[in-house]
Amino acid sequence: MGIAVNEQQKLFTLTTDSAAYQMKVNAWGILLHQYYGGKTDEEDMGYLAQMWDVSFAGNPYETGRDRTFSLDVQPQEYTSNGVGDYRINSIEVENADGTRGTDLRYVSYRIIPGKYALQGLPAMYGEKEDADTLEIVLKDTATDLEVTLYYSVWEEFDIITRAVKIKNGNQEPVRLEKAASVCLDLPYGDWDMMHFHGRHAMERQMERVPLFHGIQSVGSTRGASSHHHNPFVILCDKEATEDYGNCYGISLVYSGNFEAQIELDQLNQVRAVMGINSQKFAYTLQPGDEFITPEVVMVYSGEGLGAMSRKLHKAYQNHLCRGKYKKQRRPVLLNNWEATYFDFNEEKLLEIAKGAASLGVEMLVMDDGWFGIRNDDNTGLGDWYVNTQKLKGGLEPLVKQVNDLGLKFGIWLEPEMVSEDSDLYRAHPDWAFTMPDRKPNRSRFQLVLDMTREDVRDYLFEKISKVLDSANIEYVKWDMNRSICDLYSADLPKDRQAEIPHRYILGLYDLLEKLTGKYPDVLFEGCSGGGGRFDPGMLYYSPQYWCSDDTDAIERIKIQYGTSFAYPISSVGSHVSAVPNHQTGRLTPFETRGVVAMAGSFGYELDLNKLSDEEKGMVTEQIERFKKYYDLIHYGDYYRLSNPFERDDYAAWEYVSEDKSEALLHGVVLHAKANMVRIHVKLKGLDPDKIYRVNGTDEIHSGKALMHGGILFPRTSGDYQAVEILLTEVS
Repeated sequence: MGIAVNEQQKLFTLTTDSAAYQMKVNAWGILLHQYYGGKTDEEDMGYLAQMWDVSFAGNPYETGRDRTFSLDVQPQEYTSNGVGDYRINSIEVENADGTRGTDLRYVSYRIIPGKYALQGLPAMYGEKEDADTLEIVLKDTATDLEVTLYYSVWEEFDIITRAVKIKNGNQEPVRLEKAASVCLDLPYGDWDMMHFHGRHAMERQMERVPLFHGIQSVGSTRGASSHHHNPFVILCDKEATEDYGNCYGISLVYSGNFEAQIELDQLNQVRAVMGINSQKFAYTLQPGDEFITPEVVMVYSGEGLGAMSRKLHKAYQNHLCRGKYKKQRRPVLLNNWEATYFDFNEEKLLEIAKGAASLGVEMLVMDDGWFGIRNDDNTGLGDWYVNTQKLKGGLEPLVKQVNDLGLKFGIWLEPEMVSEDSDLYRAHPDWAFTMPDRKPNRSRFQLVLDMTREDVRDYLFEKISKVLDSANIEYVKWDMNRSICDLYSADLPKDRQAEIPHRYILGLYDLLEKLTGKYPDVLFEGCSGGGGRFDPGMLYYSPQYWCSDDTDAIERIKIQYGTSFAYPISSVGSHVSAVPNHQTGRLTPFETRGVVAMAGSFGYELDLNKLSDEEKGMVTEQIERFKKYYDLIHYGDYYRLSNPFERDDYAAWEYVSEDKSEALLHGVVLHAKANMVRIHVKLKGLDPDKIYRVNGTDEIHSGKALMHGGILFPRTSGDYQAVEILLTEVS
């Protein structure tokens, strides 16, 4: 068991394979944080605590004349506002009497075999033997507000998951104004913060910055986790690298408004608080009501950023992603979007399907434009019935013809949106977010449906079910193409309108849970204008997510590099597209586009019939290679061998099988130079005592030589040339 309790000392120690996390209840019932880092067994780490008379820092009343204990400087487990800690806090409550102060003191604990579950929210899951859970109850005796802290310990992955339940035990309502999922105090160390910013078609750009005195914050108020920031941050030693140093990853399992706040205080102590964004949040708790926060996943590595990522990858693959396709090989698909955009009909799709089938593609996905009256992005959203001007016989005969070619069939949906020019909007204008007496803000000529309403969700469930039942549809691309504003719901009283952003996400999760439960054999792929809602919450319902609307292979190197810090390769939606690329106009070799797209789900997004005979041959060969390497790429260990934000000459990454018998090196020579020496990279993750053969050659090297000495790229000519080297163990 990874949980040890010393009841006499009121000391709680959580241990994983290589980490320890410790907290302790002090003499006044305050739950203090004592340690998080490399494994220390169960020793009381309280000897590191410092208490002295800190000038201009208050002291709890119970301490009497002892001025050495102050909440304003002590590390704590779940901090509250209004009672003497002026740093960023975890919970803010407007009490029934109008006061804003919460004084949480220890009440009890219990240990439960297995993992806690969160009603209505995505979270990691497992069998009883996979994790153990510690519950700690805190209470404000003046207001009867009760807070339960949940900690599940995943020893194998060096992960601790956390969530919080807040219960109003008072006889009058209270109003939550902040309810974070985690508070992590790190009193010692010199830290950098890593976060992943971006914009549409440029998601998850890694940025590493030193902490400064004050508060650094990233987050979203757009109604989704967004293209602009990802709900994942890292605190790491300043000298930490891919292979060395202390690294703490904090990942929020949530798809809505979020914030990650990092404060470096006056004593050079660091506090990290993460959860629902408090800027656009309030939630009323009636007597007896409970509020559950989203889950946070904390991962520790003492061996650098690479080990941290690999632990998250394995945990998310095995205990967050669900369903048939969690482990089953997913089909290589062709999406028609960049081949046709809205300009298609049944005949055009069948021609594309015939060409795709002849080259080894396994699924045709029909993207936007197949429903309602939808010939551009001005109309039709919400009308989930077939556009018979394009598909004269409806879905069933088209799908049957595609199936007869040996292809599976998938479709695109954007259920959360509605066009003003649609039958749905004309029938139910009140279903769209619009503030009374105001004209709404349009984005992509569409409005957002009020997913807080059960009748809206029931309508969508019925219509989507009818579509999926009408033909042999085996894949759904679930899109969401705008940010949310103009928040007003006729279903909520005026004093509860601030609950809309969170209730919206709960409504989305409710609909997704029902649909994925009803259609367990359908592969759901998430999308939000590309990777605008690529987060752990969505991976719970869709094991892969369209990484970015930018399909340019060179741009994708940075996007997929940033994505890899938290998310497994198996979750990354990636396609080979046409050149000149539709987003950048860049020309890249077909092989390079294939190698970059293999770092994910792998598919195509172009009209294969327009390719040359040579390129068509490459399509077949790429598909065969990807299927051959599928388990190695998706379930092997992933190593970042270069940082594309630091060097512009090449990019390289590597996959190593679990038993270390096989490794695949992929790379791209970004810029050719005159009289250029061959690029040299050191491999990682091999067995130093094994002997490996370079596939297709007579070269044989030890794992030790390949990791310490390295390997040379083949000599190439021209920009953007791909490199692939397969290493196999010599028996």
